[in-house]
Amino acid sequence: MADVLASDGGVVHLRPILPTDADALVAFHGALSERTRYLRYFGPYPHMSDKDVERSTNVDHRNRVALVAILGDAIIAIGLYERLPDEKTGNWSNSAEVAFVVADSHQGRGLGSILLEHLAGAAAENGIETFVAEVLAENRGMVTVFKEAGYQVRRSIDGSVLHLEFAIDPSEALLSVRNSRELASEARSVRNLLSPKTIALIGASTTKGKVGNAVLSNILNAEFMGPVFPVNAVHRSVRGVRAYATVRDIPDDVDLAIVAVPAGEIEAVFDDCLAKGVKGLIVLSAGFAETGTDGFDAERRLVRDARGHGMRLVGPNALGVANTDPQVALNATLASELPARGRVGFFCQSGPLGAAILGEAAKRRLGLSTFVSAGNRADVSGNDLLQYWDSDADTDVVLLYLESFGNPRKFSRIARRVARNKPIVAVRSGLSAARNRATHDQAVDGSIAADLFSQAGVIQVETISELFDCAVLLGYQPLPRGPRVAIVCNSTALGWLAGGAAESEGLQVGEQVDLGPGASPDEFAAAIRTAIESRDVDAVIAIFVPPIAVPTRPFAEAFRHAASGAAKPVLTTFFGEEGIPKALEVAGPDGTPVAGSIPSYPDPERAARALGRVFRYSQWRERPISNVRRPQDIAGEHAAELVASRLATDPGGRWLTDLEAAELLACYGIPVVEFREVTSEDEAVAAAEELGYPVAAKATGEMWRSRPDLRGVRLDLSGPKSVSRGYHDLAALSGQPLVHVQRMATRGVGCVVRVQDDPSFGSVVSFGLSGPILDLLGDRAYRALPLTEDEAVALVEAPRAAPLLSGTATSEAVNKDALAEVLQRISALCDDLADVRELSCEPILASGRRAEILYARVRIGPPPNREDLGPRRLR
Repeated sequence: MADVLASDGGVVHLRPILPTDADALVAFHGALSERTRYLRYFGPYPHMSDKDVERSTNVDHRNRVALVAILGDAIIAIGLYERLPDEKTGNWSNSAEVAFVVADSHQGRGLGSILLEHLAGAAAENGIETFVAEVLAENRGMVTVFKEAGYQVRRSIDGSVLHLEFAIDPSEALLSVRNSRELASEARSVRNLLSPKTIALIGASTTKGKVGNAVLSNILNAEFMGPVFPVNAVHRSVRGVRAYATVRDIPDDVDLAIVAVPAGEIEAVFDDCLAKGVKGLIVLSAGFAETGTDGFDAERRLVRDARGHGMRLVGPNALGVANTDPQVALNATLASELPARGRVGFFCQSGPLGAAILGEAAKRRLGLSTFVSAGNRADVSGNDLLQYWDSDADTDVVLLYLESFGNPRKFSRIARRVARNKPIVAVRSGLSAARNRATHDQAVDGSIAADLFSQAGVIQVETISELFDCAVLLGYQPLPRGPRVAIVCNSTALGWLAGGAAESEGLQVGEQVDLGPGASPDEFAAAIRTAIESRDVDAVIAIFVPPIAVPTRPFAEAFRHAASGAAKPVLTTFFGEEGIPKALEVAGPDGTPVAGSIPSYPDPERAARALGRVFRYSQWRERPISNVRRPQDIAGEHAAELVASRLATDPGGRWLTDLEAAELLACYGIPVVEFREVTSEDEAVAAAEELGYPVAAKATGEMWRSRPDLRGVRLDLSGPKSVSRGYHDLAALSGQPLVHVQRMATRGVGCVVRVQDDPSFGSVVSFGLSGPILDLLGDRAYRALPLTEDEAVALVEAPRAAPLLSGTATSEAVNKDALAEVLQRISALCDDLADVRELSCEPILASGRRAEILYARVRIGPPPNREDLGPRRLR
């Protein structure tokens, strides 16, 4: 069913068990009887009546769910719920009794909470609303699990037994508790990898140029603070360090094992690691998913076995991990050069690119806190690192080089939270379709990535250079509070270049001070200080590129002193240098750059581009946190039943009929303009009389939907004769008798709302104005679901053609609030009904009073990925 993280960061495998799994159930009830009462309808116990026994043996999977938690080959916890009967009717109720037991040696790891979360998720899917439990009064542990899980518990005491009852709906409090526990467990699991106390290097080699030799050299040269154990079956020592034939032979415990042996030897090595009790594994070896189907299968077996024994894994095909904390001093990578200690965390996938990134960071003197190159990202992913950096006091800025997402919806959720306190800068690569097929993964879709990154507060860049341009500004200077920029320069041409670049980024150039080519250090210092002190300035770009060679130190000192302690960002083009020049750094106790160091850019355009992106992030961060608002007037149960009944007859999914789609949308207060399906002229006239004139008649069939030439539509039919003629024309045109007769909507601006499965980001909603030209231009704005109130409003304003909604000389402004309301309701529908694969409302006519949907299409089918719709799961 799932792999989950316990509160200590260990991985545990959950799987469902059947009532016929006798051994597991006997163990469950044998242990459970010591802590709580038996589930009343679980099995034929002596105290049960014949009716109870009959009921128990006929419970189906919707009314009884049992989960077992497995670590290695051992069952360490079991949980179960069973639906209770309604005492009045004898039918099944919407309540269920729940109980679980955890092995004594694994208590305190959060397994009870995990089981409860997953059982509640399964129960909610099966229409159960309330859990009840009967617990022995002295069993404080189980009572604590219920309370700490975020549920509002009602309890009554009957002698020595507590009767607990609580709703299982995902309230804000419950989700908050669940997410907090997820953050703590995932952050701890990554910390175990980045801060090991002991390391074993399997495949340590005495031959220079071999991976096992290079990694060992890097670990030793970094002066790792714990013992390092090379593993080599032939040599007694490697690089002067005592070696062992296998991991099993190492006398000490091993926290982290680094594997540098061929892919074909991994399984034997892995068995040794399991026997040794290794907590984390870094697989540098290639030859897995990147090679094709066989390699992919081998990789999945490796991950499954690792998780089954409570182990986290980085890789395969990884460059490795690094931690510059002096108390750890870990360089378990293939890169011989690491940047100095800093407060920036970096995650990427590609190994060769990771080495280049580390070299570039060192060149620009950008200090890193931690670095992870995850290779094929089979287990540990960018989401895990975001959780770690969110709680890491030594990291202020997060850099991501993303080739793909393991769980896009989870990424969006975590990034929104992290970016509120720590900026995230992400560059996405152009992963080829061929690689996607080879790795069974999906590449980031560039057409929507910008909108969705912006929604989550992520600063998106296109190149590694831009990534570092933003990083050095975020890492060493404060955020700008506004868009007003002062430019201080000694070159008129470069000053104008900087001003134009700033304005193209949406910044405002309020002051431009040209000191001339002969400006002195004191004149620069005075001008910079004046700009910083001005209430009309939010940031300063200083440009120093003299026409002749002059000593730079006096100017650098002037820049540093003028900017010292400033609450506004100061950045510069200083002799065309890049990064943090030595002359402009503010050195910390260890000699590395710290906050207050002034970043330099090769040209003013790059400086302005970085400042513009950081300013937009600052704007996002200052916005109040908006919440998802669920409409109250919805018929969610009826909608779920409608979808479930259609899937029962078509398990693979299908497009709903027009009437079915309209019925589904109506459940969420999204009415399609009333229409009737007719198959004759008489029916058409009768429908028009019922709807009220004027009406529209529309041909049915794919080729007639939303045609810009309106050839399949007859509008403003005002009487029986025009309706009869319209029906006759359309039936002849389409070649089929089925025609729609629809009430005429208020004239307005045509809009389009679509929801689709994006391979990179999950369910995505788009909004735009309708029309062939806008379709050709791709003028659509995108957001990930679910939408908050503010995001729905912003989405309406996002397309380039959105000013048309505010009215023109020949048209009135439309009701944008009505459009935002439609978006929120569609968001709620798609968030509730995971089986809705596609949804299209086109056109929507927006007028000054309302927004009316003329046509809707809905496709249902099994969800491709539901990993983040309930309790937490890995990947």
